[in-house]
Amino acid sequence: MRINIKQLTPPFHFVATSTRGREVHMDEPTESGGTDQGVSPMQMLIMSMGGCSGIDIAMILEKSRQKVESFDMELDAERPPDTVGQPYNKIHAHYILTGEIDPEKAKRAVRLSITKYCGASKTLEATAEITASVSVNGERFDVDLSK
Repeated sequence: MRINIKQLTPPFHFVATSTRGREVHMDEPTESGGTDQGVSPMQMLIMSMGGCSGIDIAMILEKSRQKVESFDMELDAERPPDTVGQPYNKIHAHYILTGEIDPEKAKRAVRLSITKYCGASKTLEATAEITASVSVNGERFDVDLSK
């Protein structure tokens, strides 16, 4: 795989292009000297985990014959305060599902994604404590990732 990255607007606005021609803009906010025309690379890491695990979870639930009507996520990530260049040390992923879904199957799908299938979460777990929860039709459940 090759990703091409080109600077568009100095100093920090870059566009990354995938092998399939899809583009993602990266930048810093104006208060950091950027032009705020994209997400920061560190935010993109967390977005990648969400997208990766979301696809896994959707596939697992589909194979389990669960009828998902809507699927949203909230990811909260922390880095040590007042440090430059430090990796994330805590990430909490909350998955919000509605539909005809067995909560046990939803918890299983989240667990399998984060601990087995999602390469992004497997990469981030080297430095971050990852926790997860899932809401099914408004009822919230913690997901035990140690199983």
